Amino acid sequence: MRLFALLASTLLATATAAPAQDYRQRLPQDEVIYFVLPDRFENGDPANDRGGLTGGPLRTGFDPTHKGFFHGGDLKGLTQRLDYIQSLGATAIWLGPIFKNKPVQGAKGRESAGYHGYWITDFTTVDPHLGTEADLRAFIDAAHGRGMKVYMDIIVNHTADVIQYRECAEGSPCPYRDRGNYPYSRKGGLNGAAINPGFAGDGVQTPQNFAKLTDPTYAYTPYVPPAERNAKTPAWLNDPIYYHNRGNTTFADESSTTGDFSGLDDLMTENPRVIAGMIDIFGGWIDRFGVDGFRVDTAKHVNPEFWRSFVPAMQARARANGIPNFHIFGEVTSGMEPGYLARWTKIADYPAVLDFAFMNAVIDTVAGNKPTSELASLFEGDVLYARGEDTAMILPTFLGNHDHGRFARDVREANPNASDDEVLKRVQLGHAMLMTLRGVPTIYSGDEQGFAGDGNDQDAREDMFASKVAVYNDNKLVGTTATTATANFDTSHPLYRQIATLAGLRLSHPALTRGRQIIRARDDKPGLFAVSRIDPDTGREILLAFNTSDKPVTQGVEVDTAATRFTALAGPCPTQAAAPGSLLLTLPAFGYAVCAAEPR
Repeated sequence: MRLFALLASTLLATATAAPAQDYRQRLPQDEVIYFVLPDRFENGDPANDRGGLTGGPLRTGFDPTHKGFFHGGDLKGLTQRLDYIQSLGATAIWLGPIFKNKPVQGAKGRESAGYHGYWITDFTTVDPHLGTEADLRAFIDAAHGRGMKVYMDIIVNHTADVIQYRECAEGSPCPYRDRGNYPYSRKGGLNGAAINPGFAGDGVQTPQNFAKLTDPTYAYTPYVPPAERNAKTPAWLNDPIYYHNRGNTTFADESSTTGDFSGLDDLMTENPRVIAGMIDIFGGWIDRFGVDGFRVDTAKHVNPEFWRSFVPAMQARARANGIPNFHIFGEVTSGMEPGYLARWTKIADYPAVLDFAFMNAVIDTVAGNKPTSELASLFEGDVLYARGEDTAMILPTFLGNHDHGRFARDVREANPNASDDEVLKRVQLGHAMLMTLRGVPTIYSGDEQGFAGDGNDQDAREDMFASKVAVYNDNKLVGTTATTATANFDTSHPLYRQIATLAGLRLSHPALTRGRQIIRARDDKPGLFAVSRIDPDTGREILLAFNTSDKPVTQGVEVDTAATRFTALAGPCPTQAAAPGSLLLTLPAFGYAVCAAEPR
Protein backbone atom coordinates (compact mmCIF):
# COMPACT_ATOMS: atom_id res chain seq x y z
CA MET A 1 0.00 0.00 0.00
CA ARG A 2 2.79 2.42 0.90
CA LEU A 3 4.66 1.61 -2.30
CA PHE A 4 1.50 2.36 -4.33
CA ALA A 5 1.08 5.75 -2.63
CA LEU A 6 4.78 6.58 -3.07
CA LEU A 7 4.60 5.78 -6.79
CA ALA A 8 1.54 8.01 -7.19
CA SER A 9 3.13 10.94 -5.40
CA THR A 10 6.43 10.56 -7.29
CA LEU A 11 4.75 10.44 -10.69
CA LEU A 12 2.53 13.39 -9.85
CA ALA A 13 5.46 15.44 -8.62
CA THR A 14 7.27 14.75 -11.88
CA ALA A 15 4.21 15.69 -13.93
CA THR A 16 3.68 18.98 -12.09
CA ALA A 17 7.33 19.98 -11.84
CA ALA A 18 7.08 22.51 -14.69
CA PRO A 19 6.93 26.15 -13.57
CA ALA A 20 3.40 27.35 -12.89
CA GLN A 21 3.74 30.17 -15.41
CA ASP A 22 4.07 27.60 -18.22
CA TYR A 23 0.53 26.28 -17.76
CA ARG A 24 -0.91 28.39 -20.57
CA GLN A 25 1.37 26.74 -23.09
CA ARG A 26 -0.19 23.33 -22.49
CA LEU A 27 -2.56 22.06 -25.17
CA PRO A 28 -6.10 20.97 -24.26
CA GLN A 29 -5.14 17.28 -24.51
CA ASP A 30 -2.39 17.81 -21.93
CA GLU A 31 -4.94 18.30 -19.15
CA VAL A 32 -6.74 16.17 -16.59
CA ILE A 33 -10.02 17.92 -15.75
CA TYR A 34 -11.84 17.89 -12.42
CA PHE A 35 -15.50 18.94 -12.61
CA VAL A 36 -17.10 20.45 -9.53
CA LEU A 37 -20.40 22.07 -8.57
CA PRO A 38 -19.22 24.62 -5.98
CA ASP A 39 -22.35 24.37 -3.80
CA ARG A 40 -21.72 20.66 -3.25
CA PHE A 41 -17.96 20.69 -2.63
CA GLU A 42 -16.86 22.53 0.50
CA ASN A 43 -18.38 25.22 2.72
CA GLY A 44 -15.61 27.73 3.35
CA ASP A 45 -17.85 30.55 4.60
CA PRO A 46 -21.18 29.72 6.30
CA ALA A 47 -22.02 33.44 6.35
CA ASN A 48 -22.96 33.29 2.64
CA ASP A 49 -25.12 30.16 2.84
CA ARG A 50 -28.34 32.15 2.32
CA GLY A 51 -26.88 34.44 -0.33
CA GLY A 52 -27.60 37.56 1.72
CA LEU A 53 -31.33 36.82 1.63
CA THR A 54 -33.69 36.46 4.59
CA GLY A 55 -36.55 34.10 5.26
CA GLY A 56 -37.06 30.39 4.76
CA PRO A 57 -35.83 28.04 2.01
CA LEU A 58 -38.40 29.22 -0.53
CA ARG A 59 -36.93 32.73 -0.31
CA THR A 60 -33.24 32.08 0.27
CA GLY A 61 -32.93 28.78 -1.58
CA PHE A 62 -30.91 27.36 1.33
CA ASP A 63 -31.93 24.03 2.82
CA PRO A 64 -28.99 21.66 3.46
CA THR A 65 -31.40 18.76 4.10
CA HIS A 66 -33.06 18.97 0.65
CA LYS A 67 -31.30 17.57 -2.42
CA GLY A 68 -32.74 20.34 -4.62
CA PHE A 69 -31.64 23.38 -2.60
CA PHE A 70 -28.41 25.20 -1.75
CA HIS A 71 -26.22 23.35 0.75
CA GLY A 72 -23.55 25.94 1.50
CA GLY A 73 -20.55 25.05 -0.65
CA ASP A 74 -18.73 28.07 -2.03
CA LEU A 75 -15.65 29.44 -3.76
CA LYS A 76 -13.71 29.87 -0.53
CA GLY A 77 -14.24 26.20 0.25
CA LEU A 78 -13.06 25.22 -3.21
CA THR A 79 -9.91 27.30 -2.81
CA GLN A 80 -9.21 25.65 0.54
CA ARG A 81 -9.33 22.22 -1.12
CA LEU A 82 -6.99 22.89 -4.04
CA ASP A 83 -4.33 20.65 -2.49
CA TYR A 84 -6.80 17.76 -2.58
CA ILE A 85 -7.73 18.38 -6.23
CA GLN A 86 -4.17 18.81 -7.42
CA SER A 87 -2.94 15.76 -5.53
CA LEU A 88 -5.55 13.73 -7.44
CA GLY A 89 -3.65 14.67 -10.58
CA ALA A 90 -6.04 17.27 -11.96
CA THR A 91 -4.44 20.06 -13.96
CA ALA A 92 -7.65 21.92 -14.85
CA ILE A 93 -10.87 22.61 -12.96
CA TRP A 94 -14.21 22.79 -14.74
CA LEU A 95 -16.10 25.11 -12.47
CA GLY A 96 -19.88 24.71 -12.46
CA PRO A 97 -21.73 27.99 -13.23
CA ILE A 98 -21.06 30.71 -10.66
CA PHE A 99 -23.34 33.44 -12.08
CA LYS A 100 -26.14 34.91 -9.99
CA ASN A 101 -29.21 32.67 -10.20
CA LYS A 102 -32.87 32.97 -9.39
CA PRO A 103 -32.78 31.53 -5.86
CA VAL A 104 -35.95 29.44 -6.20
CA GLN A 105 -38.30 28.62 -9.05
CA GLY A 106 -40.85 26.00 -10.03
CA ALA A 107 -44.56 25.39 -9.64
CA LYS A 108 -45.97 25.51 -6.12
CA GLY A 109 -45.07 22.36 -4.26
CA ARG A 110 -42.34 21.48 -6.78
CA GLU A 111 -39.92 24.32 -6.11
CA SER A 112 -36.16 23.89 -6.16
CA ALA A 113 -33.19 26.21 -5.98
CA GLY A 114 -30.55 27.43 -8.43
CA TYR A 115 -27.71 25.79 -6.49
CA HIS A 116 -26.44 24.23 -9.75
CA GLY A 117 -26.02 27.60 -11.46
CA TYR A 118 -28.06 27.07 -14.63
CA TRP A 119 -30.92 29.53 -13.86
CA ILE A 120 -29.11 32.81 -14.42
CA THR A 121 -30.63 36.22 -13.77
CA ASP A 122 -27.40 38.25 -13.67
CA PHE A 123 -24.75 37.18 -16.16
CA THR A 124 -22.26 39.76 -14.91
CA THR A 125 -21.62 38.80 -11.29
CA VAL A 126 -21.08 35.92 -8.88
CA ASP A 127 -24.03 34.38 -7.08
CA PRO A 128 -23.86 35.57 -3.44
CA HIS A 129 -24.51 32.00 -2.25
CA LEU A 130 -21.10 31.11 -3.69
CA GLY A 131 -19.22 34.20 -2.57
CA THR A 132 -17.99 37.39 -4.18
CA GLU A 133 -16.00 38.40 -7.23
CA ALA A 134 -13.03 38.75 -4.89
CA ASP A 135 -13.52 35.11 -3.87
CA LEU A 136 -13.62 34.06 -7.53
CA ARG A 137 -10.46 36.02 -8.26
CA ALA A 138 -8.73 34.46 -5.25
CA PHE A 139 -9.71 30.98 -6.44
CA ILE A 140 -8.56 31.53 -10.03
CA ASP A 141 -5.31 33.18 -8.90
CA ALA A 142 -4.61 30.33 -6.49
CA ALA A 143 -5.27 27.75 -9.21
CA HIS A 144 -3.09 29.60 -11.71
CA GLY A 145 -0.38 29.93 -9.10
CA ARG A 146 -0.28 26.14 -8.97
CA GLY A 147 -0.18 25.85 -12.76
CA MET A 148 -3.82 24.71 -12.90
CA LYS A 149 -6.30 25.97 -15.48
CA VAL A 150 -9.88 27.05 -14.80
CA TYR A 151 -12.71 26.41 -17.24
CA MET A 152 -15.96 28.30 -16.63
CA ASP A 153 -19.31 26.62 -17.25
CA ILE A 154 -21.38 29.10 -19.27
CA ILE A 155 -24.97 29.28 -20.53
CA VAL A 156 -26.12 31.03 -23.69
CA ASN A 157 -29.27 29.08 -24.50
CA HIS A 158 -31.52 30.37 -21.72
CA THR A 159 -32.00 32.40 -18.57
CA ALA A 160 -34.01 31.71 -15.44
CA ASP A 161 -37.77 31.31 -15.84
CA VAL A 162 -39.13 34.85 -15.67
CA ILE A 163 -41.23 35.37 -18.81
CA GLN A 164 -44.83 34.13 -18.61
CA TYR A 165 -47.47 33.62 -21.33
CA ARG A 166 -51.00 35.06 -21.16
CA GLU A 167 -52.42 31.87 -22.62
CA CYS A 168 -51.00 29.67 -19.83
CA ALA A 169 -51.57 29.77 -16.09
CA GLU A 170 -48.46 30.96 -14.27
CA GLY A 171 -46.24 28.04 -13.33
CA SER A 172 -47.97 25.60 -15.69
CA PRO A 173 -46.23 24.15 -18.75
CA CYS A 174 -46.97 25.67 -22.15
CA PRO A 175 -46.94 23.27 -25.14
CA TYR A 176 -44.56 24.14 -27.94
CA ARG A 177 -46.06 26.11 -30.85
CA ASP A 178 -44.19 25.44 -34.08
CA ARG A 179 -43.30 27.81 -36.89
CA GLY A 180 -45.56 26.09 -39.40
CA ASN A 181 -48.72 26.85 -37.45
CA TYR A 182 -47.43 29.93 -35.67
CA PRO A 183 -45.20 31.78 -38.14
CA TYR A 184 -43.33 34.89 -37.09
CA SER A 185 -45.42 36.87 -39.60
CA ARG A 186 -48.82 36.29 -37.92
CA LYS A 187 -50.13 37.22 -34.48
CA GLY A 188 -51.03 34.13 -32.46
CA GLY A 189 -51.31 31.75 -35.39
CA LEU A 190 -52.12 31.46 -39.08
CA ASN A 191 -55.41 33.35 -38.80
CA GLY A 192 -53.95 36.25 -36.86
CA ALA A 193 -53.13 39.73 -38.04
CA ALA A 194 -49.95 40.36 -40.00
CA ILE A 195 -47.00 41.37 -37.83
CA ASN A 196 -43.25 41.78 -38.18
CA PRO A 197 -43.24 43.24 -41.72
CA GLY A 198 -40.00 42.74 -43.57
CA PHE A 199 -39.10 39.50 -41.79
CA ALA A 200 -38.13 37.08 -44.55
CA GLY A 201 -38.85 33.85 -42.68
CA ASP A 202 -36.93 31.56 -40.37
CA GLY A 203 -35.04 30.01 -43.26
CA VAL A 204 -33.05 33.19 -43.69
CA GLN A 205 -30.62 32.65 -40.82
CA THR A 206 -29.00 36.07 -40.73
CA PRO A 207 -28.84 38.47 -37.80
CA GLN A 208 -30.11 41.23 -40.08
CA ASN A 209 -33.28 39.28 -40.80
CA PHE A 210 -34.00 38.49 -37.15
CA ALA A 211 -33.43 42.10 -36.19
CA LYS A 212 -36.71 42.80 -38.05
CA LEU A 213 -38.73 40.92 -35.42
CA THR A 214 -40.30 43.61 -33.25
CA ASP A 215 -43.54 41.93 -32.11
CA PRO A 216 -43.11 38.79 -29.93
CA THR A 217 -46.79 37.67 -30.02
CA TYR A 218 -46.54 35.27 -32.99
CA ALA A 219 -47.03 32.12 -30.84
CA TYR A 220 -47.88 33.17 -27.29
CA THR A 221 -48.36 36.56 -25.67
CA PRO A 222 -45.31 36.90 -23.42
CA TYR A 223 -45.17 39.19 -20.42
CA VAL A 224 -42.93 39.78 -17.41
CA PRO A 225 -44.61 39.89 -13.98
CA PRO A 226 -44.29 43.37 -12.44
CA ALA A 227 -42.11 42.16 -9.56
CA GLU A 228 -39.56 40.78 -12.03
CA ARG A 229 -39.48 43.49 -14.70
CA ASN A 230 -35.88 44.30 -13.89
CA ALA A 231 -34.84 40.86 -12.67
CA LYS A 232 -32.14 40.28 -15.26
CA THR A 233 -28.75 41.84 -15.94
CA PRO A 234 -27.70 43.21 -18.41
CA ALA A 235 -30.93 45.19 -18.74
CA TRP A 236 -31.59 44.22 -22.37
CA LEU A 237 -32.31 40.68 -21.18
CA ASN A 238 -35.58 41.91 -19.63
CA ASP A 239 -37.21 42.52 -23.04
CA PRO A 240 -39.27 39.51 -24.31
CA ILE A 241 -38.39 40.37 -27.91
CA TYR A 242 -35.02 38.70 -27.34
CA TYR A 243 -36.60 35.30 -26.62
CA HIS A 244 -38.35 32.69 -28.77
CA ASN A 245 -41.53 32.58 -26.64
CA ARG A 246 -42.85 29.38 -28.25
CA GLY A 247 -43.45 27.25 -25.15
CA ASN A 248 -41.67 24.17 -23.87
CA THR A 249 -39.34 22.28 -26.17
CA THR A 250 -40.10 18.70 -27.14
CA PHE A 251 -36.33 18.27 -27.66
CA ALA A 252 -36.96 17.33 -31.29
CA ASP A 253 -36.72 19.07 -34.65
CA GLU A 254 -37.07 22.87 -34.59
CA SER A 255 -38.14 22.96 -30.95
CA SER A 256 -34.68 21.75 -29.93
CA THR A 257 -33.28 25.22 -30.65
CA THR A 258 -36.35 27.44 -30.23
CA GLY A 259 -38.31 25.90 -27.34
CA ASP A 260 -38.11 26.65 -23.62
CA PHE A 261 -35.97 24.08 -21.80
CA SER A 262 -38.28 22.99 -18.94
CA GLY A 263 -39.82 26.47 -18.85
CA LEU A 264 -36.53 28.38 -18.89
CA ASP A 265 -36.63 31.53 -21.04
CA ASP A 266 -35.11 30.54 -24.39
CA LEU A 267 -32.96 33.30 -25.87
CA MET A 268 -33.39 34.21 -29.52
CA THR A 269 -29.76 33.62 -30.38
CA GLU A 270 -30.44 34.53 -34.01
CA ASN A 271 -30.94 38.17 -33.02
CA PRO A 272 -27.89 40.45 -33.47
CA ARG A 273 -28.49 42.07 -30.08
CA VAL A 274 -28.28 38.69 -28.41
CA ILE A 275 -25.17 37.69 -30.37
CA ALA A 276 -23.36 40.91 -29.52
CA GLY A 277 -24.62 40.84 -25.94
CA MET A 278 -23.39 37.32 -25.23
CA ILE A 279 -20.01 38.03 -26.83
CA ASP A 280 -19.71 41.08 -24.60
CA ILE A 281 -20.81 39.22 -21.44
CA PHE A 282 -18.52 36.25 -21.71
CA GLY A 283 -15.65 38.12 -23.30
CA GLY A 284 -15.80 40.29 -20.19
CA TRP A 285 -15.22 37.29 -17.94
CA ILE A 286 -12.09 36.43 -19.95
CA ASP A 287 -10.89 40.04 -19.67
CA ARG A 288 -11.55 40.29 -15.94
CA PHE A 289 -10.43 36.89 -14.70
CA GLY A 290 -8.21 35.33 -17.35
CA VAL A 291 -10.08 32.03 -17.42
CA ASP A 292 -8.67 29.30 -19.65
CA GLY A 293 -11.74 27.90 -21.35
CA PHE A 294 -15.51 27.48 -21.46
CA ARG A 295 -17.69 24.44 -21.07
CA VAL A 296 -20.90 25.46 -22.85
CA ASP A 297 -24.19 24.19 -21.43
CA THR A 298 -27.02 23.06 -23.75
CA ALA A 299 -24.89 23.80 -26.83
CA LYS A 300 -27.06 21.81 -29.22
CA HIS A 301 -30.13 23.84 -28.23
CA VAL A 302 -28.65 26.97 -29.82
CA ASN A 303 -28.73 27.57 -33.57
CA PRO A 304 -25.38 26.66 -35.18
CA GLU A 305 -25.02 30.09 -36.79
CA PHE A 306 -24.68 31.65 -33.35
CA TRP A 307 -21.66 29.52 -32.50
CA ARG A 308 -19.92 30.45 -35.73
CA SER A 309 -19.90 34.03 -34.46
CA PHE A 310 -19.42 33.39 -30.74
CA VAL A 311 -16.59 30.84 -30.72
CA PRO A 312 -14.10 32.80 -32.86
CA ALA A 313 -14.88 35.94 -30.84
CA MET A 314 -14.03 34.12 -27.59
CA GLN A 315 -10.84 32.66 -29.04
CA ALA A 316 -9.75 36.10 -30.22
CA ARG A 317 -10.58 37.61 -26.83
CA ALA A 318 -8.51 34.92 -25.12
CA ARG A 319 -5.51 35.45 -27.40
CA ALA A 320 -5.68 39.18 -26.70
CA ASN A 321 -5.36 38.29 -23.02
CA GLY A 322 -2.35 36.04 -23.54
CA ILE A 323 -4.32 32.78 -23.46
CA PRO A 324 -3.23 30.88 -26.60
CA ASN A 325 -4.93 27.52 -25.96
CA PHE A 326 -8.41 28.55 -24.81
CA HIS A 327 -10.47 25.34 -24.67
CA ILE A 328 -14.14 25.53 -25.68
CA PHE A 329 -16.20 22.36 -25.44
CA GLY A 330 -19.96 22.13 -25.83
CA GLU A 331 -22.54 19.89 -24.21
CA VAL A 332 -24.25 17.88 -26.95
CA THR A 333 -26.38 15.41 -25.03
CA SER A 334 -27.77 12.17 -26.44
CA GLY A 335 -24.68 11.93 -28.59
CA MET A 336 -24.30 8.21 -28.02
CA GLU A 337 -22.73 7.77 -31.47
CA PRO A 338 -19.68 9.70 -32.73
CA GLY A 339 -21.53 10.88 -35.84
CA TYR A 340 -24.08 12.86 -33.85
CA LEU A 341 -21.37 14.56 -31.82
CA ALA A 342 -19.14 15.14 -34.84
CA ARG A 343 -21.98 16.92 -36.63
CA TRP A 344 -21.67 19.86 -34.23
CA THR A 345 -17.97 20.24 -34.93
CA LYS A 346 -18.98 20.80 -38.56
CA ILE A 347 -22.30 22.65 -38.62
CA ALA A 348 -21.38 24.89 -35.67
CA ASP A 349 -17.59 24.86 -36.00
CA TYR A 350 -17.30 23.72 -32.38
CA PRO A 351 -13.64 23.05 -31.46
CA ALA A 352 -14.70 20.18 -29.20
CA VAL A 353 -17.73 18.60 -27.56
CA LEU A 354 -18.15 16.50 -24.46
CA ASP A 355 -17.67 12.88 -25.51
CA PHE A 356 -20.97 11.30 -24.54
CA ALA A 357 -20.22 8.47 -26.98
CA PHE A 358 -17.15 7.53 -24.91
CA MET A 359 -19.26 7.45 -21.75
CA ASN A 360 -21.84 5.27 -23.46
CA ALA A 361 -19.28 2.81 -24.82
CA VAL A 362 -17.55 2.36 -21.45
CA ILE A 363 -20.89 1.91 -19.68
CA ASP A 364 -21.95 -0.68 -22.26
CA THR A 365 -18.73 -2.69 -22.11
CA VAL A 366 -17.42 -2.34 -18.55
CA ALA A 367 -20.77 -2.14 -16.77
CA GLY A 368 -23.13 -3.69 -19.33
CA ASN A 369 -21.06 -6.68 -20.46
CA LYS A 370 -21.34 -5.89 -24.16
CA PRO A 371 -18.64 -6.86 -26.69
CA THR A 372 -15.42 -4.88 -26.61
CA SER A 373 -15.87 -4.32 -30.32
CA GLU A 374 -18.14 -1.45 -29.30
CA LEU A 375 -15.08 0.38 -27.98
CA ALA A 376 -13.32 -0.19 -31.27
CA SER A 377 -16.33 1.20 -33.16
CA LEU A 378 -16.26 4.29 -30.96
CA PHE A 379 -12.66 5.11 -31.85
CA GLU A 380 -13.09 4.20 -35.51
CA GLY A 381 -15.61 7.04 -35.58
CA ASP A 382 -12.94 9.60 -34.68
CA VAL A 383 -12.41 10.37 -38.38
CA LEU A 384 -15.92 11.89 -38.51
CA TYR A 385 -15.00 14.98 -36.51
CA ALA A 386 -14.22 18.25 -38.27
CA ARG A 387 -10.46 17.78 -37.92
CA GLY A 388 -10.66 14.03 -37.62
CA GLU A 389 -8.51 12.38 -34.98
CA ASP A 390 -6.97 15.73 -33.99
CA THR A 391 -10.39 16.86 -32.77
CA ALA A 392 -11.07 13.53 -31.08
CA MET A 393 -7.84 14.06 -29.13
CA ILE A 394 -9.27 17.14 -27.36
CA LEU A 395 -12.76 15.83 -26.59
CA PRO A 396 -13.33 15.75 -22.82
CA THR A 397 -14.09 12.14 -21.93
CA PHE A 398 -16.00 11.09 -18.83
CA LEU A 399 -17.75 8.17 -17.14
CA GLY A 400 -20.69 10.03 -15.58
CA ASN A 401 -21.77 13.51 -14.62
CA HIS A 402 -24.21 15.64 -12.67
CA ASP A 403 -26.99 15.02 -15.21
CA HIS A 404 -26.55 11.40 -16.28
CA GLY A 405 -25.50 10.12 -12.88
CA ARG A 406 -22.55 8.13 -11.51
CA PHE A 407 -20.68 5.36 -13.30
CA ALA A 408 -20.75 3.23 -10.14
CA ARG A 409 -24.55 3.27 -10.30
CA ASP A 410 -24.42 2.03 -13.90
CA VAL A 411 -22.17 -0.82 -12.78
CA ARG A 412 -24.48 -1.83 -9.96
CA GLU A 413 -27.65 -1.59 -12.03
CA ALA A 414 -26.22 -3.78 -14.77
CA ASN A 415 -24.77 -6.30 -12.28
CA PRO A 416 -27.18 -6.51 -9.33
CA ASN A 417 -25.56 -9.67 -7.96
CA ALA A 418 -21.99 -8.44 -8.14
CA SER A 419 -19.92 -8.46 -4.97
CA ASP A 420 -18.49 -5.26 -3.56
CA ASP A 421 -15.07 -6.34 -4.80
CA GLU A 422 -16.34 -6.88 -8.34
CA VAL A 423 -18.08 -3.51 -8.37
CA LEU A 424 -14.87 -1.80 -7.29
CA LYS A 425 -12.83 -3.63 -9.93
CA ARG A 426 -15.25 -2.69 -12.69
CA VAL A 427 -15.26 0.95 -11.58
CA GLN A 428 -11.45 0.92 -11.50
CA LEU A 429 -11.36 -0.60 -14.98
CA GLY A 430 -13.58 2.21 -16.28
CA HIS A 431 -11.26 4.77 -14.73
CA ALA A 432 -8.22 3.04 -16.25
CA MET A 433 -9.81 3.53 -19.68
CA LEU A 434 -10.71 7.13 -18.88
CA MET A 435 -7.21 8.03 -17.76
CA THR A 436 -5.23 6.39 -20.57
CA LEU A 437 -7.27 6.37 -23.79
CA ARG A 438 -7.50 9.30 -26.21
CA GLY A 439 -9.36 12.44 -25.16
CA VAL A 440 -9.16 14.64 -22.08
CA PRO A 441 -10.10 12.67 -18.94
CA THR A 442 -12.74 14.47 -16.88
CA ILE A 443 -13.43 13.35 -13.33
CA TYR A 444 -16.75 14.26 -11.73
CA SER A 445 -16.10 15.26 -8.12
CA GLY A 446 -17.00 12.45 -5.78
CA ASP A 447 -16.26 9.63 -8.22
CA GLU A 448 -12.78 9.39 -6.70
CA GLN A 449 -14.47 8.77 -3.33
CA GLY A 450 -16.73 6.00 -4.59
CA PHE A 451 -19.94 8.03 -4.86
CA ALA A 452 -22.64 5.96 -6.55
CA GLY A 453 -25.85 7.99 -6.29
CA ASP A 454 -29.44 6.84 -6.56
CA GLY A 455 -30.13 8.19 -10.04
CA ASN A 456 -29.49 11.18 -12.25
CA ASP A 457 -29.78 14.96 -11.81
CA GLN A 458 -30.35 15.85 -8.12
CA ASP A 459 -29.67 12.25 -7.06
CA ALA A 460 -26.14 12.46 -8.48
CA ARG A 461 -25.13 15.74 -6.87
CA GLU A 462 -23.97 14.59 -3.47
CA ASP A 463 -22.04 16.79 -1.06
CA MET A 464 -18.33 16.22 -0.62
CA PHE A 465 -18.49 17.92 2.79
CA ALA A 466 -20.60 16.29 5.50
CA SER A 467 -24.11 16.06 4.07
CA LYS A 468 -27.44 16.47 5.82
CA VAL A 469 -29.45 14.96 2.94
CA ALA A 470 -30.98 11.66 4.02
CA VAL A 471 -31.26 10.25 0.49
CA TYR A 472 -27.52 10.84 0.02
CA ASN A 473 -26.44 9.54 3.39
CA ASP A 474 -28.10 6.15 2.95
CA ASN A 475 -26.11 5.48 -0.24
CA LYS A 476 -23.59 2.67 -0.24
CA LEU A 477 -20.30 4.04 -1.53
CA VAL A 478 -17.77 2.00 -3.50
CA GLY A 479 -14.41 1.01 -1.99
CA THR A 480 -15.15 2.34 1.50
CA THR A 481 -17.41 1.91 4.52
CA ALA A 482 -17.81 5.69 4.78
CA THR A 483 -21.03 7.50 3.89
CA THR A 484 -21.77 11.03 2.72
CA ALA A 485 -22.79 11.91 6.28
CA THR A 486 -19.11 12.67 6.87
CA ALA A 487 -16.71 14.66 4.72
CA ASN A 488 -15.21 12.65 1.84
CA PHE A 489 -11.73 13.95 1.05
CA ASP A 490 -9.91 10.70 1.73
CA THR A 491 -6.65 10.61 -0.22
CA SER A 492 -6.19 6.94 0.74
CA HIS A 493 -9.42 5.84 -0.96
CA PRO A 494 -8.55 3.14 -3.55
CA LEU A 495 -10.17 5.10 -6.38
CA TYR A 496 -8.40 8.32 -5.41
CA ARG A 497 -5.07 6.48 -5.30
CA GLN A 498 -5.69 4.77 -8.63
CA ILE A 499 -6.68 7.99 -10.40
CA ALA A 500 -3.68 9.84 -8.94
CA THR A 501 -1.31 7.13 -10.13
CA LEU A 502 -2.77 6.98 -13.64
CA ALA A 503 -2.85 10.79 -13.87
CA GLY A 504 0.85 10.77 -13.05
CA LEU A 505 1.48 8.22 -15.78
CA ARG A 506 -0.56 10.18 -18.29
CA LEU A 507 1.08 13.50 -17.58
CA SER A 508 4.62 12.10 -17.69
CA HIS A 509 4.19 10.23 -21.00
CA PRO A 510 3.37 12.30 -24.11
CA ALA A 511 2.09 9.14 -25.80
CA LEU A 512 -0.84 9.16 -23.36
CA THR A 513 -1.71 12.82 -23.92
CA ARG A 514 -0.80 13.60 -27.53
CA GLY A 515 -0.13 10.17 -29.03
CA ARG A 516 -2.18 8.77 -31.88
CA GLN A 517 -4.11 5.63 -31.04
CA ILE A 518 -4.01 2.31 -32.92
CA ILE A 519 -6.58 -0.41 -32.17
CA ARG A 520 -4.79 -3.70 -31.51
CA ALA A 521 -7.44 -6.11 -30.21
CA ARG A 522 -11.20 -6.34 -29.83
CA ASP A 523 -13.70 -9.12 -29.20
CA ASP A 524 -17.30 -9.98 -30.06
CA LYS A 525 -17.95 -10.65 -26.38
CA PRO A 526 -16.66 -9.32 -23.04
CA GLY A 527 -12.91 -9.76 -22.96
CA LEU A 528 -9.84 -8.06 -24.31
CA PHE A 529 -9.63 -4.57 -25.74
CA ALA A 530 -6.20 -3.20 -26.56
CA VAL A 531 -4.73 -0.16 -28.27
CA SER A 532 -1.28 1.26 -28.79
CA ARG A 533 -0.53 4.94 -28.28
CA ILE A 534 2.51 6.35 -30.02
CA ASP A 535 4.75 9.09 -28.66
CA PRO A 536 4.51 11.93 -31.22
CA ASP A 537 8.18 12.84 -30.83
CA THR A 538 10.03 9.56 -30.29
CA GLY A 539 7.66 7.05 -31.84
CA ARG A 540 7.81 5.00 -28.63
CA GLU A 541 4.82 2.69 -28.21
CA ILE A 542 2.70 2.25 -25.09
CA LEU A 543 0.29 -0.66 -25.19
CA LEU A 544 -2.95 -0.33 -23.23
CA ALA A 545 -4.90 -3.52 -22.54
CA PHE A 546 -8.20 -4.01 -20.70
CA ASN A 547 -10.12 -7.15 -19.77
CA THR A 548 -13.87 -6.52 -19.41
CA SER A 549 -14.74 -10.15 -18.65
CA ASP A 550 -15.10 -11.87 -15.28
CA LYS A 551 -12.44 -14.45 -16.23
CA PRO A 552 -8.70 -14.11 -16.87
CA VAL A 553 -7.58 -13.78 -20.47
CA THR A 554 -4.30 -14.77 -22.09
CA GLN A 555 -3.82 -13.55 -25.62
CA GLY A 556 -1.15 -12.40 -28.02
CA VAL A 557 -1.50 -8.76 -29.01
CA GLU A 558 0.12 -7.15 -32.02
CA VAL A 559 2.78 -4.51 -31.37
CA ASP A 560 5.35 -2.82 -33.57
CA THR A 561 7.99 -5.31 -34.68
CA ALA A 562 10.70 -2.99 -33.42
CA ALA A 563 9.28 -3.19 -29.88
CA THR A 564 11.03 -6.12 -28.28
CA ARG A 565 11.28 -5.27 -24.58
CA PHE A 566 8.63 -3.72 -22.35
CA THR A 567 8.35 -2.03 -18.97
CA ALA A 568 5.19 -2.33 -16.87
CA LEU A 569 3.83 1.12 -16.03
CA ALA A 570 0.68 -0.43 -14.54
CA GLY A 571 -0.63 -3.96 -14.28
CA PRO A 572 1.07 -7.18 -15.48
CA CYS A 573 3.31 -6.78 -18.54
CA PRO A 574 5.76 -9.27 -20.07
CA THR A 575 9.32 -7.99 -20.17
CA GLN A 576 9.80 -9.01 -23.79
CA ALA A 577 7.86 -9.78 -26.94
CA ALA A 578 6.78 -13.38 -27.50
CA ALA A 579 7.72 -13.03 -31.15
CA PRO A 580 8.52 -10.14 -33.45
CA GLY A 581 5.38 -7.98 -33.44
CA SER A 582 3.54 -9.88 -30.68
CA LEU A 583 3.23 -9.44 -26.91
CA LEU A 584 1.62 -12.27 -24.93
CA LEU A 585 -0.58 -10.71 -22.25
CA THR A 586 -2.31 -12.33 -19.28
CA LEU A 587 -4.86 -10.15 -17.50
CA PRO A 588 -6.99 -11.04 -14.48
CA ALA A 589 -10.74 -10.55 -14.51
CA PHE A 590 -11.46 -6.81 -14.94
CA GLY A 591 -7.73 -6.19 -15.06
CA TYR A 592 -5.70 -3.78 -17.14
CA ALA A 593 -2.11 -3.14 -18.10
CA VAL A 594 -0.04 -0.22 -19.38
CA CYS A 595 3.08 -1.57 -21.07
CA ALA A 596 5.77 0.77 -22.43
CA ALA A 597 8.14 -0.39 -25.12
CA GLU A 598 11.71 0.34 -24.18
CA PRO A 599 13.51 2.90 -26.35
CA ARG A 600 15.01 1.47 -29.49
